[in-house]
Amino acid sequence: MFGFADPYESQTDAIETAIEVGQRGGYFAMEGPCGTGKTMAALTAGATLVRTTRKYDRVVVVTPVKQQRNQFVEDLRAMNARLASEPDSPEPLDGVALVGKRDLCPYGREGAFPDDASTHDRCEDLRETTADLVEGDRRSGDEPVADAALAADPDDVWWDPSLASDLVREARMDADTYRTFDSALETGGAESPYPRSQPSAPESMTAGDDEPLYCPFEADWFARNKGSPVDFSVGESRVVTADDYLPESVERGTCPHRAMGVMLEHADVIIGNYNHVFDPGSRPLVAAALDSSTFLVVDEAHRLEERVRDLLSDRVGRSTIKRARNDCNHLLSRARESEDRKQQVRDRLASHDVPLSALDQAREFYDDLLGWLDERVERYLDEEFERDWRVGDPAESVPERDVEVPLRDPDEPEPDELTRWAERQGYDGELWRTLSVVGAAVEDAIDGLGLTRQPVCAAVGAVMGHWWERGHDRYLREIELEYAPKTGQAADAVDTEYLRVYTPGLVLFDCMPAESLQEIFDSLGGGVLMSATLSPLSVFTEVSGLESLREGDPEPGPEPDEGDHGRPVRATSYPLRFPEDNRASWTVDAEPFTARNRGDPAEMDPLGDGWNRTRDEYAHVLRSVARSPGNVLVAMPNYREAEWAGAYLSGAVDKPVLVDESSSNEATEELKADFFRGGGKVLVTSTRGTLTEGVDYDGEKLAAALVIGVPLVNVGSPRVQAVRRAYAEAFGEDDAFAYALTVPAVRRARQAIGRVVRGTDEVGVRVFADRRYTAGAPRSVHEYLSPAEREEFVRMTAEFLDGQLDRFWTDRSQ
Repeated sequence: MFGFADPYESQTDAIETAIEVGQRGGYFAMEGPCGTGKTMAALTAGATLVRTTRKYDRVVVVTPVKQQRNQFVEDLRAMNARLASEPDSPEPLDGVALVGKRDLCPYGREGAFPDDASTHDRCEDLRETTADLVEGDRRSGDEPVADAALAADPDDVWWDPSLASDLVREARMDADTYRTFDSALETGGAESPYPRSQPSAPESMTAGDDEPLYCPFEADWFARNKGSPVDFSVGESRVVTADDYLPESVERGTCPHRAMGVMLEHADVIIGNYNHVFDPGSRPLVAAALDSSTFLVVDEAHRLEERVRDLLSDRVGRSTIKRARNDCNHLLSRARESEDRKQQVRDRLASHDVPLSALDQAREFYDDLLGWLDERVERYLDEEFERDWRVGDPAESVPERDVEVPLRDPDEPEPDELTRWAERQGYDGELWRTLSVVGAAVEDAIDGLGLTRQPVCAAVGAVMGHWWERGHDRYLREIELEYAPKTGQAADAVDTEYLRVYTPGLVLFDCMPAESLQEIFDSLGGGVLMSATLSPLSVFTEVSGLESLREGDPEPGPEPDEGDHGRPVRATSYPLRFPEDNRASWTVDAEPFTARNRGDPAEMDPLGDGWNRTRDEYAHVLRSVARSPGNVLVAMPNYREAEWAGAYLSGAVDKPVLVDESSSNEATEELKADFFRGGGKVLVTSTRGTLTEGVDYDGEKLAAALVIGVPLVNVGSPRVQAVRRAYAEAFGEDDAFAYALTVPAVRRARQAIGRVVRGTDEVGVRVFADRRYTAGAPRSVHEYLSPAEREEFVRMTAEFLDGQLDRFWTDRSQ
């Protein structure tokens, strides 16, 4: 199954280990730096298990990095090309790479939707209308046909393909009934058979004067009995990406997103992002492919904990709560118009066992909740800024940053302020738990009665239910104030003054994702989790939920005894395989670069006036490494320190100095392109930024990488405190700080160092500058480096750095 001529030694071991563990339903955590061949190793193991065992039907790959998704596509194509060319080989594997609906919707891609409608919402509306129009058993009365589609058994064909074909014919540019000068919709380099504007349903298929808009691409999918005219043959070596199925689907007039979904159901290898497996909102797209016959590959797994924590946390904004209240008001107003309309509303609600009084109570709760939220934010601002923010423009007296307002002590897992307020007001658990049911009933009634409104109360009700039910030891409840100043009419339209500056929301922050990860891993057949920076592997298996699967894990060998339900978990770290003579790896024994030692950079002259001894020492390190020939990457603990380092180096080295800052993706890409152009430069950034991982500095793009300090997050953040408290509960107080803060920080530093030396012939310098990276130092992080790094990195003091660098580069130039 291997796609190339010969595997590396580490690849061979990784493939064999993954297969052995996978056959027994286990997981393999693989740490390997660039050049290990992790992508092909994971694909080879998964493909072997799919083709040679009955245990697995498919491989699902998830990675948060677009570049890595492309790498999996390329490696799978290489594997298939070799399988297709050699006799007696297993069949090639059909593969599909997933993208989001926004990237595939022809109307959304070309800006054919109204400006005030999101692609997702508009698409869902058109899909629902189209489903209504193609319903095979047309019913009379107020009950919408879309309900039958939702309630139908998936195996039953509830739609009429002939009705769908009629809709397709009506929409085509060459239709006899076509009466517009609109041009054909083109996207992705392909021309569709439909106009740019969404067509209206013909009178013969609608009741009364209503001629709703529908989606002909969706109708074509129904006309094909939920099939697709596009298959794996359109992709190179039977691996299809959006570049393949988007234009092919558009030309044939079928929905590209539906075509992707059809191929997903039949694929041997599915390549997506973390959301497809770990996000409850995105997971339904691939849910049918996530079962005990799935071999999972998680790439860039060092990011898993952080990314999944964000995906599993809930946030609901004030404006959304207000919309939920107005959803209820809208329906209540309808009920007050007449007795007939009240009965209509009651009938719609009754199908969900929701009385009209429950709707009124939900409306009252949301109204009171908005009042509580405003009062709590204003009280916080009064306490922080002594009411100065109420005078004049609030933007002039509050910090230009987002703010967390914890609703409980992060160190004490006790009920939060909002929950306690609700209990005092009589809003008990019974109400909170029914808000999602009430919300679903409201949305159904609004839709069924034909009211022109996009309701949100079902989603808001679900978050409110989570708020009440979920434990306080694992979840931190907060108010989040997003700094987003408003001007002009937007500022004049706000309900209260603080909204001129902040966009508030309620956040249910998941401090401990390991439990959810364990449940997901346990529902699948097995898999591989891999990254260049997983060490310490024992910590990774703990925080990723793998360790909880290991109970009763037998030693490698025969099948486990009956009744032994443990799943094997293996973890291995592979060394950098490129020639060691091509690189210099040093840890500089310098005063720890901490906020206490270095002082505030804003109070110091960038050229040295007022510096303390710590900054003097690190200025020497910065200057020495930055003068290396070629491009140099300097990673500072944060952007403030990056600004200081950049200002100093601009006057200390004879090469351009580029300084990164927290900015848009477009600005970051421009900065990166500038760094790669022309002669040698220095790029100064934050170790926690986007330029220190997931960027391939291959070839001569980078000659040296310097990491200064240990990039710990702000330990004063309420979320960080709550995470530490949750980790103390799960893993013990002695390990809490290391697991929650130190290990993730060191992984980021290692990612930055890993940007250098990406190939066999590449030459480069890697430097950790901070005493804490050395063994035996106070608060040392040396044990959190990989085994190979602990062995290879050589300790030295700052005064010897110049000589060692000169010697290294002189030897390489001879």
